[in-house]
Amino acid sequence: MMAAMALLRSSLRPLQTFCIIIAASAIATGGCVARGRLEGRASDQWTRRYTVAPGGEFQIVGGNGTIEVEASSGPEIDVDAERVGHASTDAAAAEIASRIRINEDVSPDRVVLREDGLGGVIVGVETEVNFHVRVPAGLKVRLHTSNGRITVSGVEGNIVASTTNGAFSGKRLTGGVEVRGTNGNVNVDLARVTTAPVELRTTNGVIVLALPQDANANVDASVTNGSIDIQNLPLERSGEQTNRRVRGRLNQGGTPIQLTTVNGSVRLSASTAPGTAQ
Repeated sequence: MMAAMALLRSSLRPLQTFCIIIAASAIATGGCVARGRLEGRASDQWTRRYTVAPGGEFQIVGGNGTIEVEASSGPEIDVDAERVGHASTDAAAAEIASRIRINEDVSPDRVVLREDGLGGVIVGVETEVNFHVRVPAGLKVRLHTSNGRITVSGVEGNIVASTTNGAFSGKRLTGGVEVRGTNGNVNVDLARVTTAPVELRTTNGVIVLALPQDANANVDASVTNGSIDIQNLPLERSGEQTNRRVRGRLNQGGTPIQLTTVNGSVRLSASTAPGTAQ
């Protein structure tokens, strides 16, 4: 009998601890909302227009959410951000969407936007900001997001991007490209190769790069766990070659191209557009 009572008391201790945790959460939030079950959603639009001196810089430091950048036909930077709140109900989400903070640091040659959420830790809600941006040619564009994809289309200028959980896609780009990812694929299509370096790195993901067949570049591709596939390009190999590292010169050589992934493959191929390096 004593042994049975001891066993019962032991089995109740985890349940008691669990109840205490739930009670504390209820006191803090006025209820108990399990993460991942926030069914309420509401959004708010945040728009801005900036003018930056030629050769200047535009930067987004995001958190949760996507970043989409495309070329602009005008001289201004246009930003349209969707601020999204998630909560237990739509009404509760609507109360927080417009409170999501985007900090602006603006000077004649530089604009920096930083997504700051609600400015602290609030249990029972989640926030995200989805940026859609149009930029003129010639700017240096820096992009960062923690949970979300980054897409850049048709931009002429140097791109520096980093993402922790999300893919990067660059289409019809002209200029240097530097991408660092942790969990996500990197896919870049260069319309023209300039003298600016191209460096694509990811930890867990596939790297795909397409560039004009007549581009002048020096290629260094390496993987730790994966394969390297080079298609339809006149690569003159040089140095030590293995299944996991390929180095060589395209045409006259010149622009450094470095492709590196730990867990994934590297694919390098010719695009359809001509584009000799400058």
